[in-house]
Amino acid sequence: MFMSSEIIALTAGLAAIGWVNWYFFLAGRRPEEAHHVPIASDAPDASISIPVTGMTCAACQARVQRQLQKRAGVVDAGVNLMMENATVTYRPDVVTPTQLVETIRETGYGAELAPEDQHALEQQAAHDHMQHGEFEDIRNKAIVSGIIGAAMMLIGMPGMGAAHMARPMSLVMMLTTLFVMAWAGRHFYHHAWTAFRHHSADMNTLIAVGTGSAFLYSVAATLAPNLFVERGIAPDLYFEPVVIIITLILVGNAIEARAKRQTSAALRGLASLQPQTARVVSAGEKESDVPVEQVRAGDVILIRPGERVPVDGEVLSGDSAIDEGMLTGESMPVEKRVGDRVIGGTINRTGALTYRVTTVGADSTLAQMVRLMRDAQGSRAPIQGLADRVSAIFVPVVLSIAIAAFVVWVIAGSTLGVTSPLGHAFAAAVAVLIIACPCAMGLAVPTAVMVATGKGAEAGILIKGGEPLQRAGDVQVVVVDKTGTVTEGKPAVTDVIVINGSRWSADELLGMTAALETMSEHPLAEGIVAHARSRGLALAIPESFQSVTGRGAIGSVEGHSVAVGNPVLMRDYTVDISPLSADVERVTGEAKTPMFVAIDGAIAGLIAVADPIKPTSREAISTLRALGLEVVMLTGDNQHTADAIARQAGIDRVVAGVLPEQKVAEIKRLQQGGRIVAMVGDGINDSAAIAQSDVGFAIGAGTDIAVEAADVVLMRGDLRTVPQAIALSRRTMGTMKQNLFWAFIYNVIGIPVAAGVLYPSLGVLLSPVLASAAMTLSSVSVIMNSLRLRRVRLDS
Repeated sequence: MFMSSEIIALTAGLAAIGWVNWYFFLAGRRPEEAHHVPIASDAPDASISIPVTGMTCAACQARVQRQLQKRAGVVDAGVNLMMENATVTYRPDVVTPTQLVETIRETGYGAELAPEDQHALEQQAAHDHMQHGEFEDIRNKAIVSGIIGAAMMLIGMPGMGAAHMARPMSLVMMLTTLFVMAWAGRHFYHHAWTAFRHHSADMNTLIAVGTGSAFLYSVAATLAPNLFVERGIAPDLYFEPVVIIITLILVGNAIEARAKRQTSAALRGLASLQPQTARVVSAGEKESDVPVEQVRAGDVILIRPGERVPVDGEVLSGDSAIDEGMLTGESMPVEKRVGDRVIGGTINRTGALTYRVTTVGADSTLAQMVRLMRDAQGSRAPIQGLADRVSAIFVPVVLSIAIAAFVVWVIAGSTLGVTSPLGHAFAAAVAVLIIACPCAMGLAVPTAVMVATGKGAEAGILIKGGEPLQRAGDVQVVVVDKTGTVTEGKPAVTDVIVINGSRWSADELLGMTAALETMSEHPLAEGIVAHARSRGLALAIPESFQSVTGRGAIGSVEGHSVAVGNPVLMRDYTVDISPLSADVERVTGEAKTPMFVAIDGAIAGLIAVADPIKPTSREAISTLRALGLEVVMLTGDNQHTADAIARQAGIDRVVAGVLPEQKVAEIKRLQQGGRIVAMVGDGINDSAAIAQSDVGFAIGAGTDIAVEAADVVLMRGDLRTVPQAIALSRRTMGTMKQNLFWAFIYNVIGIPVAAGVLYPSLGVLLSPVLASAAMTLSSVSVIMNSLRLRRVRLDS
């Protein structure tokens, strides 16, 4: 039979638990938020990234994200704790960016739109400055509070009663503790109160309630100790534990802030590549150094050996070798001559170059790379959904557990043989509040995404977000395009064959074909034009030109109709190519591609073009197969040539003679049965197939990093970066799962231990100070585990 005091404690505890759940789960819920129905709209969706301040844990992140997703007109919203921003896809005719900012502010967190004229490099610089300032502030507070805590340890031991301590000294400790709480720990209480007013709770709530209740208990024991003594309760003081708890949490926050900066080291390094000034050559060959922000497209820039290229441009004079490794991962410098492009942020190694500026500011390659990486690191991996769902209810549940632990200890403490049930109840409740850590759950996935995308960027692998990073590890089939992916993409003419009895000579056939192909951008066309010019042939200007996708080109040159292309094009124009059958069999057997030429409606001959495979292709295919992946080559080339290339590269399965739309159909066929398919192509001719695939790789994009269809942009033309990206994804997924496991298991084990479940059998009761140390270690351990990805070797 319960005593009256026990009944009161039980009733009060149940009421408190009920109030906590009502206040945080029901009272703050608006009627219109119960069911969010998307509003139909014909306007194209827009996307925006909004900086959010004041978030400290996964519960904060979940709160902001939940409110944004409930807002009418929002298609999707993701909030990233690491990048401290919200990425929102919305319908601009329904909701405006200003209204989205107000929605975030209504949750109790700060938000404002980034300046419209601020490009990615400037945004990153501002973010880095803010992070550094945050680290400095937390570190200083941790040092000062740590010194105060050490001094207090010399004065009294934890749990010392007021009767054993001189009253003046107790008052000094009370005031000192109040100073630490009001200065070093102010943000805990400020954020907790802000969250409370918005019917929300986060990590700050747990810290504020735990340390605040310990402080108030100690104040009462200091000012009115007799109230405790008369009721048989020891008037223990917890001033020192409060200061030590705040110190340990601040130390953990400082380590966490520093580790966060390390996770974005690759992005910070990329953003710092741009020089501060550029040497502009004005009229009269006068040179002057101007801030890079003042450089405009069309300006002429001079760079000398050893200097960094300030902005993108096209070489006007000079020869040099440019080290592009910091952007593409390429180890060897790239030769640059007149007409070649140079990229801002790269290093000029040998000769002097004069070049004309082509793009600046937000349009520059470096700014686009930083923007792409910021977007990727601010995105969310699907695996994070579990942590989000737990975080949304975590803090109210922990508050309920703390209340329950307090009530149980008050009721059962005497039965367990403790001399001060209320003191043990109080210590257990505070320990539960302090040890609970939603931060680790919020950091488990984003830290791994940030480190992995940064690591990939160092190797020239730009992964466009957490979702493709996760999907890449699940790929089962890799489909590769032939030209420019498996092969060099720089075809060279090997044979010019004229049919017997033709009125055209080999040079005339080559000249007319090359004249037409000057209007084409296809690699095979470029090879034909280069060969004609190397022979000194004068190329006429075509009177007309039409590209026939996947087949070739037709047009008019010097009054003659000319058609150049594959057998399908010839068949479309009823041109008989059978006179060239023997020649076709010979050249295709030698892994050459025949380009048929018809003049004035009759077959005139063919031009054979060889595109050798890249030296690294065979190794890349072998690595993909070693990873357990099926490799398929798709090409619009003929079957004989494709088979010959596939044999050299070590590819077993080839689908030849396919048009762009047929490539899409083949990808769909491979996806049947739920298989995850990756497509690797140049990002332009293969854009439809890349878009259809589960993970699209644009290889050899070079400076064209804004390949919209691709999920992963490979800056180099090295096929080995594909298995590197897949291996990085698998390693990252392993790290994410480890982080989530430890974040969950820490709370699953730590909270019950703090509540005192081991006391009846082992006599173990965790002190609030040890609980704060454990909480600090949980977040730091997750970040440090993610940082191990920086040591992953992506051998090229």
